[in-house]
Amino acid sequence: MERYLKSLEVFEKDIRGYSTIGIIAQSCLGSAAAMFILINGVSPWQMFQLFLVTIACMGFNAAVLSQLKPKVVFNLFLSSWMISTIVIILNLW
Repeated sequence: MERYLKSLEVFEKDIRGYSTIGIIAQSCLGSAAAMFILINGVSPWQMFQLFLVTIACMGFNAAVLSQLKPKVVFNLFLSSWMISTIVIILNLW
């Protein structure tokens, strides 16, 4: 929890810079997740995973563009990053 609070504090100090880097990072990770999903086929399970990744990435982008509070933006970035990472790991096998 201490690491989370420290990271949030750093993010809040320079939200514009970190939001820009966050958009680039989560877009690249989300694209990689989408690629791994689609490599494994187009079954309903893969389409559900693709839906989750897309919604998570779009949610973070929308939060940045609508200038929500830094804590909300940071939490959406972390959730987007975690969802994309989990989906990539699931689709590697």
